Amino acid sequence: MVLLCKMLHAALGRCCLFFITTKKDKGLGRPSGPIAEGSLGTQQIREITMAEAQGHGAKGDNVYEFHLEFLDLVKPEPVHRLTQRQVNITVQKKVSQWWERLTKQEKRPLFLAPDFDRWLDESDAEMELRAKEEERLNKLRLESEGSPETLTSLKKGYLFMYNLVQLLGFSWIFVNLTVRFFILGKESFYDTFHTVADMMYFCQMLALVETLNAAIGVTSSPVLPTLIQFLGRNFILFIIFGTMEEMQNKAVVFFVFYSWSTIEIFRYPFYMLSCIDMDWKVLTWLRYTVWIPLYPLGCLSEAVAVIQSIPVFNESGRFSFTLPSPVKMKVKFSFFLQVYLVMLFLGLYINFRHLYKQRRRRYGQKKKKLH
Repeated sequence: MVLLCKMLHAALGRCCLFFITTKKDKGLGRPSGPIAEGSLGTQQIREITMAEAQGHGAKGDNVYEFHLEFLDLVKPEPVHRLTQRQVNITVQKKVSQWWERLTKQEKRPLFLAPDFDRWLDESDAEMELRAKEEERLNKLRLESEGSPETLTSLKKGYLFMYNLVQLLGFSWIFVNLTVRFFILGKESFYDTFHTVADMMYFCQMLALVETLNAAIGVTSSPVLPTLIQFLGRNFILFIIFGTMEEMQNKAVVFFVFYSWSTIEIFRYPFYMLSCIDMDWKVLTWLRYTVWIPLYPLGCLSEAVAVIQSIPVFNESGRFSFTLPSPVKMKVKFSFFLQVYLVMLFLGLYINFRHLYKQRRRRYGQKKKKLH
């Protein structure tokens, strides 16, 4: 409850304002008017409050005062502060409780009027307490969930570590194959699988995380090209090479693994630097350029691996099956391999188109600006 006390003077034509608030168990008195210089004297405040102020007003240099009898006891030591515009008087209730009204007399004095901008009753106080409690709970919830800046930092840290692990894995494969080739020459082609297969298994299984990141929105990568690459590589690795020992000793394994690792040692460091908002121009150019020769070569080597595996699967009969009656027709796995060859080049077209758009978006605008 907030009340506004106004003492009007017929000759003055101005008012002396006095505010009482029970919101914080304080009263604020502000005798207003053009006070240039003056002194304030306040008698002991108990049930009746009298405030006197000498200053320059409508009646010239004079003493201005008002009397107010409160409903209950107030503390006897009010606080006053003189400003250039007014005198602020703060009065506190002796006992913190709600008053039915401001003054002892039931009839409100004529010079008192409610200040509805500051009015507060018990229901308002309860609502304010509830609002503060909700604000406190919301703050605790935000702290427990983490601020947007914290979540962004965690996401960047997670992506940085993922790309770092993949970079280390594919770099190990690339260096191993390169060193063995310079030392052993063509002889290194035929035991490539037994040398680096475990690391390739690890990296390609971990690539599932990259597909999930694109699917749930952790990264902005499109889902379809990422999924096509993940499924295509794992089909070659786990089905063509992993299930047939005859394929593990072929030279095509070297070219498949070498093309995969060469592409990734440029792609993953680029993603790492992007996580920390860094742009190395040389690496960026390589990331958007090396795929032009490497993706077709990688796709070609995968196609050669599939073609070489067809007679092997036909001879072994692995993954072949016979349809139930009345058809009773034997379906060879080589049929699915032939279908896969068509899908392989379709996937190459989708990924090639996606990478071309990325490169044009990265460098095409700069060329236009130069012209």
